[in-house]
Amino acid sequence: MKNQFNRAYRSLYNKDTLTCGLFMPIEAFAKDIPTMEWQIEYAIRAEELGFKALWFRDIPLRDPNFGDVGQVFDPFVYMSYIASKTSAIALATGSVVLPLHHPIDTLKAAASVDVLSGGRVILGVAGGDRPLEFPAYNIPYASRQERFQESVHYMKALQEEYFPVIHNSLGVMTNSDMLPKPYENAIPIMTTGYAQQSIEWIAKNSDGWINFPRPLQKLEETVGQWRKLTDPLGFKPYTQGLMLDLKEDDKAKAFPIHLGFSSGKDHLIEYLNLIKRIGVNHIIFYLKLSKRPANEVMEQLGKEVLPHI
Repeated sequence: MKNQFNRAYRSLYNKDTLTCGLFMPIEAFAKDIPTMEWQIEYAIRAEELGFKALWFRDIPLRDPNFGDVGQVFDPFVYMSYIASKTSAIALATGSVVLPLHHPIDTLKAAASVDVLSGGRVILGVAGGDRPLEFPAYNIPYASRQERFQESVHYMKALQEEYFPVIHNSLGVMTNSDMLPKPYENAIPIMTTGYAQQSIEWIAKNSDGWINFPRPLQKLEETVGQWRKLTDPLGFKPYTQGLMLDLKEDDKAKAFPIHLGFSSGKDHLIEYLNLIKRIGVNHIIFYLKLSKRPANEVMEQLGKEVLPHI
């Protein structure tokens, strides 16, 4: 395999630039289960408006106390369906809970969608933060750190080598190979949060870092630490999620909401340019808590915000 990344990575990530994506579903919903209506049409429109990625979550089980089941459908199945209706937008997991799945199955699903979509997959991976899911899989919650590390190493070997020799607690491979390999170049594997790892481990072993929003001073410190660790290794992008409630009043001041803020367009543009200067390379808008229809907000973002960053 070539030691470079796929079409999706190249469309999302370049040094000193900021691109924008959307979490699926593109829907505002008060309870934990979305209607999932009009999502194909919204995905197509997101691509037309210039969003660079759609992000899909891995939530195997509904936990009524957690408040959100994401896009309901299995991420890889749904990504393949969206891939058949779009042509260029990247399809990213945000994120696969690695300790709950065997790395062969995860990488085979990701590579299959990557081939079928023409190289449009980004593989965001996480350690898991819903304790309820682990007993259902008969996997000890305390094993997350080790299982995450071994899964990342396993998947890198599967996609970068032919007939890899693998021997760890998750399995032994000799004289066999996993197909398909990714479409052209490697699928980037990016850690979400810390996943029970140190930042040093993430910098060395991940192809990028997906993180949660932070106050600007803390964000600057975190990105600075990331760059200090990764610059000697080559460019590794920094991605951030953001819960957004975009107001109709363009000049509405910002106030915090869960994992994000509510504001008018003017503050949002200022914020995006600030985090771009800090070194964030991609931002993922999540519109679940929007007071306005999500498709209306998406239109405004595409027409009035994206051109200004």
